[in-house]
Amino acid sequence: MVPASNCSEVLPPIVLVVDDSPTMRRSVQLTLEATGYRVAVAGDGHEALSLLEGGLHPDLLLTDILMPGMDGLTLISHARRLLRFTPIVALTTQSQQHLRDRGKALGATAWLLKPTGGRELVDLVQRFVARSPATAAAT
Repeated sequence: MVPASNCSEVLPPIVLVVDDSPTMRRSVQLTLEATGYRVAVAGDGHEALSLLEGGLHPDLLLTDILMPGMDGLTLISHARRLLRFTPIVALTTQSQQHLRDRGKALGATAWLLKPTGGRELVDLVQRFVARSPATAAAT
């Protein structure tokens, strides 16, 4: 007989990473998973929005801005309606103030410039995502 699972177990927070670069997605995913986060990935805004509309409720949305198909600013505007209180962070090479201002107006919580080191990324995620005791112990 298989013992019943512990239903009171708290799962680590989940971060949705959206970037058209497979290398960048994988790098961010590995960095966050090594720190104890669960990570879902999408290659563009359409894929991310499909995940969100399909029931994914991330604790943080981390998105690139310049992507083919649906860009990050459009994703932010759609995602903000679905994720009313979830932090949304732009992780991008775009530093122009007008893009930052537009992102903020659409609902972005923060703007982080690429390239970024793993520690800077983890620090940013930790600022916005309450971690479970299991996740905290992994760092």
